Order: sequence, then structure tokens, then C-alpha cells
Amino acid sequence: MRSHSGWRRLRLHRYFARKFAMTFLIVLVIFAAILALVDLMNQVGRYDVGQIGFASILGLTLLSTPEALYEFLPLAMILASLALFLGLARTSELVVTRALGWSALRVILAPLAVSLVVGALAVAVLNPVVTGLGHRYEALTRKYQGVEETLLSIGADGLWLRQGTEDGQAVIHARSANHDGSDLQSVTFLMFDASGAPTERIEAERAKLEDGFWHLKGAKDWLFAEFANPEAGAQRRDDMRIRTSLTPARIASSAGTATSISVWNLRAHIAQLERAGFSTRRPLVWFQTELARPLFLAVMVLIGAAFTMRHTRSGHTGLMVLFALLSGFALFFIRNFALILGESGQLPVVIAVWAPPLAGLLMALGLILHLEDG
Repeated sequence: MRSHSGWRRLRLHRYFARKFAMTFLIVLVIFAAILALVDLMNQVGRYDVGQIGFASILGLTLLSTPEALYEFLPLAMILASLALFLGLARTSELVVTRALGWSALRVILAPLAVSLVVGALAVAVLNPVVTGLGHRYEALTRKYQGVEETLLSIGADGLWLRQGTEDGQAVIHARSANHDGSDLQSVTFLMFDASGAPTERIEAERAKLEDGFWHLKGAKDWLFAEFANPEAGAQRRDDMRIRTSLTPARIASSAGTATSISVWNLRAHIAQLERAGFSTRRPLVWFQTELARPLFLAVMVLIGAAFTMRHTRSGHTGLMVLFALLSGFALFFIRNFALILGESGQLPVVIAVWAPPLAGLLMALGLILHLEDG
């Protein structure tokens, strides 16, 4: 008897898990279609179809939609939870499981397990895919808009930065920098003409980015084109200026936001930023946010269940659905606000990331226990 009872319980868990997974997939497909349509309309309004072609615009849409869908996973999860438990209540399946002696928490176990699996797969698999597609989207956007690309690479030997000049290109290397890359130490400038030939080398103790130029201190300048022996004609300058179109905002953006780095590469990226002297609060917050994503998705399932695990004859179904959505949006807003405080240093990273989902978890469990098992 016990083995048959355990088998029936397992089959019920599998049934609820399969039903929730199918509901979530349907909601996700609907969201993907809506987001793709909206983004396609935006792309058509942004670019000239006759110039780049509709196929290119469609490609941009397909590249950008996964990132938007990734951000909307919590909303898709709470809608799937509402659809599941409203359907179970309407067909009286929840009444039957109650008659079998199942509590509300036991019914929720399978959907919770599915949400945790979805969250883990999203972080481990979907996150690298989204970041890769995002890089391709940014590259194509710069190509179609004709925007000059500012490349910044951060490694163990410092940072490398490329900028355009009136005569060609300049490559900048620095051992370290401040948080936004506007103050470089032990810096080297390599100048190249339009054909790619080197024309000048400048080494300085410090280079500070001011309004439209780099202000160099303790510089030494070698000119390759004017002297057969550049060392013989090298000049030392205590104060020197080099024109530039770079700004601290462009340098910071070219370093790549935390969201543009795969979660598998974030720890190495954070270590490189620390060695280069850049601020690491934003990537640290984003890394912890990705780790907390499965828990946050599970909390969305609990919120949906807390307001809809009632028989439809109890009335006020529409009001309960509204309360569930408002609670989900409120938690989403509070989490984003806490992340902003964490990035600005007003809250510790751990508290900013983990406090909102844990608070939502306790609130949802308390509400379920009060309304269903109390």
C-alpha cells in the first residue's frame, strides 16, 4: 500500500510539474512574439529599410529579442503561475488533491522545482547566449549607424584603449586607471597614420582626460617619421596635451557593462577590473543578481499561488489576480531599487541582491500558510 501511495504522489508531482512547464512555455512564446513585434517596429522606425534591407532589420530584431525576453522572465513566471493555479481551481483539481490529504505547500513543490530548474538553465545557458547575441547586435548597430567604435581591453598587464585621430588611429596602454578610465598611470600612446604605419610614440607618468584632450605629465615623445634614429630626436616634456574625442562615459561604456559579460566570465572580469583600478561594484551586483535569479523566479511562483489557490466559487478571483500582479510588480520594483542602491554603494551588495527575494519568499509563504493551511 505504501509503495502504491508513494507512486501516486510521484505521479501527481510529475503531472503538476509537466502542466506548469507547458504553461510557462506557452506564456514565454507569447511574450517572445510580442517583444519581437514591438522591437521590429522600433527597428523599422530607426533605420532606412531601403538602405540596409528588411532582412538586416529582421536580423537585428532576432538578435535583440532574447535579451528583452531574459529580463521579462519573472513576469512570465508569475503569469504562468496564475494561469496554472486558476486552471487547477476551475477544474476542481485542487479540491481533489485536498481530499487526498495534500496541503497547499505539497501542491506547490513541483512548480517550485520547475521554476528553480528554469532559473538555473537561464543563468547557465541562456545568459551566455544572450550576451553573445548582444555583442553581435551592438556591432551591427554601430556598423549601420556609422558610429566609431571605441575599443577597450582590460587584462593582467593593464588596459588597452583605441581612439580615432585626425590622421589615423591611436592605441593607448596604461598600467592602471581610476574608476572611469579618465586618469591613467604609466601610460603609452602609439600613433598610426591612415595606412597603419606608426608615426609617434609617447610615454608619460600620467594622462588625465580633460575637455577634449589628454593632459600628460612627465612625457617623452619619439617621432618615427622625422628621424632615422627616433631616440636621437626624442624630447622630454613635463606638460603635454593630445587632442581626443573620448569622454569618461565613452570609456566606461566601451569597457562593457556587467550585463554584457557572460556569467561564466564575470569573476575573471571583476578581477581584471580590480587590477586595472576600475570600480567593481556594478559587476559584483550583477553577478550576485544572476546567482539569485532562480530564487527570484521561485518567489514569483509562490506569489501567484498565494493569491489563486482558491476555488473559483469563492469569488473575487479577478481581484486576487490583480493583487498577485501588483505584488509581483512591487517586488520587481523594490529589487531593482535595491540593486541601484547596491551599485551606488549605499547598501552592501549581499543585502541589496538577496534581501528582496528573501523578503518576498517569507511574505508569500506566510500568506499561503495563513489562507490555505491556517
